[in-house]
Amino acid sequence: MKKVLLAIVLMGGMLAGCTQKSNNNQNNDHMNTTLNLTQEWDKTFPKSDKVDHKKVTFKNRYGIELAADMYTPKDTTGKLAAIAVTGPFGAVKEQSSGLYAQHMAEHGFLTIAFDPSFTGESGGEPRRMASPDINTEDFLAAVDFLSVQDNVDPERIGIIGICGFGGMAVNAAALDPRIKATVASTMYDMTKVNREGYFQSSNTKEQRMEARKAMAKQRIADYKAGTYQRAGGVIDPLPEDAPWFVKDYHSYYKTERGYHERSGNSTDGWNVTGCQSFLNQPILDYANEIEAPVLLIHGEKAHSRYFSEYAFEKMTGKKAFVSSVAECATANEIPTGKYAGSYKEGNKELLIIPGASHVDLYDDVAGVVPYDKMESFFKAAMK
Repeated sequence: MKKVLLAIVLMGGMLAGCTQKSNNNQNNDHMNTTLNLTQEWDKTFPKSDKVDHKKVTFKNRYGIELAADMYTPKDTTGKLAAIAVTGPFGAVKEQSSGLYAQHMAEHGFLTIAFDPSFTGESGGEPRRMASPDINTEDFLAAVDFLSVQDNVDPERIGIIGICGFGGMAVNAAALDPRIKATVASTMYDMTKVNREGYFQSSNTKEQRMEARKAMAKQRIADYKAGTYQRAGGVIDPLPEDAPWFVKDYHSYYKTERGYHERSGNSTDGWNVTGCQSFLNQPILDYANEIEAPVLLIHGEKAHSRYFSEYAFEKMTGKKAFVSSVAECATANEIPTGKYAGSYKEGNKELLIIPGASHVDLYDDVAGVVPYDKMESFFKAAMK
């Protein structure tokens, strides 16, 4: 328990701060955007010579303009299947989502990686806020945009959500039947972790009330100050006794491997009150009504694995295997192969990658992101 409490403190603004024109113009590249879009390549991964890249923008139904990178496979004709990608929670499109999008374009899909509302190059004020409603809507707005592109087949659109946006992707799939296939990679259910704490460490009504009181107090402080207090990103430097999964995050967000100046996780995090509404707005309540295929991908040794197990059970009514939330707190000690494998029920699948941590699925360093599997999944689902 001591390690769990320490982890909550150290995760700070990355999660603990949160665990506490006309539409006819949307097929234009920039929609006369007022956003400040960087035109040089500033990703955390190298540019592929197999795809074409350009910046695009689109608006969600709240009028917030979203910035995205579009990746199109070279030398293609006709209408393509398309995929919208975002996440992790607190990251930007120059990090994991852009890497996923570029890889999937190399596999033949037109893709966009977008910054969610209030983050990165996207619009929305104040900055570094999050909302289970608006962030789900961001996915739906991406589907709107892709549906009207001349080179996209609107009947073959899928989505990928990474980390905290994995949960949002599942919620979007439950809400929008235009989404023909969904991948949630190394997912968090942000509403679950907010209302229960890490590993259900604060899962009582009294503890939730204390969190609500702290949020209320912070709102008054912010109002008096005329600004929003940031919770801080991934802690740096790392204390020697930092839990293993905090070190996992640090190895990506705070090093050359994955650092980006627009990423909240790499810098000063979310606003302390940024995820207040997550406390009592569960997003997976209707996951069992998703008719389209869903693929959940998680690392066997990820501290967050229980979120995908929970989502699979919500969708199918069945457990993939017998595990426990508490076990995930020390998932790095699990013998490799204990839970690895593919668990299927109808058109829902939970794929556990042997020996992989949470952050191993952020990039290509460990070489375990199953791009070929995702390709076959999307192509089968979006024939």
